Amino acid sequence: MTDADAPAPAGEGLQRYALAVEYDGSAFSGWQRLSPHSEPERTPLPTVQATLENALSFVAGRPVETVCAGRTDAGVHASGQVVHFDSSVRREPRGWVLGTTSRLPPEVCVRWCVPVARDFHARFSARTRRYVYRILNRAVRPALQRQYLSWERRPLDAAAMHRAAQSLLGERDFSAFRTVHCQAAHARRELQRIEVRRVDDVVEVDVQANAFLHHMVRNIVGSLLLVGRGERPEDWIGEVLEGRDRTLAGPTAPPTGLVFIGPRYPASWNLPSEVSL
Repeated sequence: MTDADAPAPAGEGLQRYALAVEYDGSAFSGWQRLSPHSEPERTPLPTVQATLENALSFVAGRPVETVCAGRTDAGVHASGQVVHFDSSVRREPRGWVLGTTSRLPPEVCVRWCVPVARDFHARFSARTRRYVYRILNRAVRPALQRQYLSWERRPLDAAAMHRAAQSLLGERDFSAFRTVHCQAAHARRELQRIEVRRVDDVVEVDVQANAFLHHMVRNIVGSLLLVGRGERPEDWIGEVLEGRDRTLAGPTAPPTGLVFIGPRYPASWNLPSEVSL
């Protein structure tokens, strides 16, 4: 055992670290670690959290538990998920990054590691979170990049979708866009920005909020698709929001195409610029 791998001297306690994790969610049943009582036949795929914790625990030589900035569903990807964990093992950030990534499957990597203060919390310290949903809008389904794109063969009016989406801005009750399985204490969230834009054959829905409800982004996208196809008027989105009734909104868009870009934190935490305000 080297000095870099040794437990902290008595009295020093635990060191908290923040990690940025990138993953392709296609091979996972979501972020959250499954309970020991989950039925294996119903959960054939691993979770990102358990996979990451197994790799971190190997590097640390003892069990490690993580907390993430935002849970993702089965099939949803992340380019900058932020997690924190505590360890009494002293290791340089580069060691955590390379050692952990070497124990991860090809679909997951650790991009960076930063020691942080003990009161940093990946979830509660975050001030914003951002998702991007990408839809290939052409007559033929995708072959390349298909796990990162949803597909809509009918023409979409991205400009109409963007105008309709602006009625969702602000601190609002998003009950109409939450799943019935959502466990959040309330449905009020602050939607800070939503943009719908077309880049060649791809329509992107770029959403930022202080936090999101379960399936909130996918339910918003599913409703905006009805506007984009001309099946609903632009002001319908605002009416659905005010109605607070999930059954009146559009269907839930597929997880394919949704990427968690990541959270942002106050600059005082001294994290990389990509996750700092």
